[in-house]
Amino acid sequence: MNERVTRPGEPAGPTGPTLEALRQRLADFAAARRWEPFHTPKNLAAALSVEAGELLEIFQWLTPEQAAAVMSDPERAHRVRDEVADVLAYLVQFCTVVGVDPLEALAAKIERNELRFPVPDGAADTDQGGAGVNPDVDE
Repeated sequence: MNERVTRPGEPAGPTGPTLEALRQRLADFAAARRWEPFHTPKNLAAALSVEAGELLEIFQWLTPEQAAAVMSDPERAHRVRDEVADVLAYLVQFCTVVGVDPLEALAAKIERNELRFPVPDGAADTDQGGAGVNPDVDE
């Protein structure tokens, strides 16, 4: 592949690092530290859950208005970016271990949701179309 992995302080290319380049960098990082035996599906899923909880903790007990303003506070914005990076890192590592292409999985899920939750007639013309329906809840 002709991908360039950016390091901290290096400028990113026009689109930044690719998912594959970051996946490889994470794999190399773990291999260099001999962490592969610990990167089991169960351990990575647990770590992913913990990191998602740490992201949630930033927003816990905030009003909707306060939550919407979190990224305007440099210290909180930094924490959000760090936790998002942790969540994504563990998700990418989990997908590597179980053999799931996360982009293909997401595309397939969106396609299924588009079929499962069609746009109601006239909903595209209003702000209320589909209000009260949460497509992320599996029934």
